[in-house]
Amino acid sequence: MKLLDLQGYASPEDSKTHIRIPFELDEGCGKLNLRLQYAPKTLENREKAIQLLKNSYDLYILPENREYAMENAGRHLPLKNLMTLSLDDARGYRGACHRQDELQELFVSEREASPGLMAGELVPGSWSVTLSLHSIVTDTCDYHLQIWTTEEDAI
Repeated sequence: MKLLDLQGYASPEDSKTHIRIPFELDEGCGKLNLRLQYAPKTLENREKAIQLLKNSYDLYILPENREYAMENAGRHLPLKNLMTLSLDDARGYRGACHRQDELQELFVSEREASPGLMAGELVPGSWSVTLSLHSIVTDTCDYHLQIWTTEEDAI
């Protein structure tokens, strides 16, 4: 049964923020499935990427080390968007999937779960997904989150 089908987008101003997305889980669920996809993954504009790196070096690197950092900026390319997912059930934390993949297909059931998520009782009630927008380097980054249940438990 489909619980959520959400599409949205983020911009660089959304970096270092979180989006909490609540949903309800009914009784009788054997397996909860989650699919997060976002795009683009990579900033292709090298000039813009170098400028973003320079800006970050000005913030985070000691002045005496900035010249060296700029000379070696290419080793940090390409810059990539990073969006990750955490899951909470009606009782609390059920795990986090802080991966680099722009497509994540995840599940949780009573006996098994995707790495980063915790298997266990699928408690009916209010659940939530938190999207963590660690870094958005492209002008926009589209995302699509789908959540659905199936009756069968994972094998």
